[in-house]
Amino acid sequence: MPQESSHQRPQPAQRSHRAHRARRPLRTHRVAVIVDEGTNPFEVGVATELFGLPRPELDVQGPLYEVTLCTPGRGVRMNHGFFTLTGVPGLEAADEADTLVVPGRPDNVVPRGADVLDAIRRTHARGARVISFCTGSFALAEAGLLDGRRATTHWMWADVFRELHPQVLLEPDVLFVDEGDVLTAAGSAAALDLGLHVWRRDHGAELAAAVSRRLVFAAHRDGGQRQFVERPVPEVPDESLGPLLAWAQQRLGEPLTVADLAARAAVSPATLHRRFRSQLGTTPLAWLTGERVALACRLIERGEERLDVVAARSGLGTAANLRARLRRETGLSPSDYRRRFGPRSPLPPSPLLATPLLPSP
Repeated sequence: MPQESSHQRPQPAQRSHRAHRARRPLRTHRVAVIVDEGTNPFEVGVATELFGLPRPELDVQGPLYEVTLCTPGRGVRMNHGFFTLTGVPGLEAADEADTLVVPGRPDNVVPRGADVLDAIRRTHARGARVISFCTGSFALAEAGLLDGRRATTHWMWADVFRELHPQVLLEPDVLFVDEGDVLTAAGSAAALDLGLHVWRRDHGAELAAAVSRRLVFAAHRDGGQRQFVERPVPEVPDESLGPLLAWAQQRLGEPLTVADLAARAAVSPATLHRRFRSQLGTTPLAWLTGERVALACRLIERGEERLDVVAARSGLGTAANLRARLRRETGLSPSDYRRRFGPRSPLPPSPLLATPLLPSP
């Protein structure tokens, strides 16, 4: 399964979609959003939608996140002057945050104010998580958080970003990059992808899937932003892979192969490979393996403790293969994953530990 990409997965028909009642947060995770001059309103909305609204669909006691907006001045004009934001705390609010979100703005060649950059540096220096949406990565790079590290930004600004910040390892083809304590999203819509990934990191696939259903947004989209780059329209466009993916997702426990997928699509394996690369940014085998790991994680979260059963139902075959795949994708053994996200485990206070990119059903 490729990093920072996406998948969709079937829902085992055995338990309610609602989150486990036994789960209870140890404390609310505090999120601060820096709203600078010219900030894009949509990305501020994404942060408040993901982390600031009540989540009655989760069936957990108490809010898992709380959001505070903060600005460098008493009044900040949003992008294109659509409105002015007033009456919110100053940048000192970032000093209390567990996670700091920095949305993008259109004038990326204009340096951020020293007070904004200082707030970003202070927040990161004391161990908080820092996230950028879209071209907010320019601010993180200006603050020095991305030197020598992987990051992404909107594809339209990739060349400018490289010129201004050559010390950053830019990955322009992915939807987001997770470097543990610093995460970057490629675009405004990719902020939703990254936000749901943060939910999975913090609270597991089950709660992230519930949030994605509430948003009516795929919990894990396949492919990267390369698929959105402007290019000539092909004379004969490829057919959508959607029906094939839906068919395969209902048969993950069966011994499906790439040849089986190609036969179902009535194309050669080479043609299928080209379509997966073009439409999803990955290979058929990587997609299939990622779907199976995602399903295995969901089964563990729902309480299945027999590894041979999880391996069989997810199509991973053996417990040994399950252990290897799960550790590769999540950094956790099955027992560690169960302790962290199983139905009887309490929710931890959002540690900086990657968990898999898991889609909604």
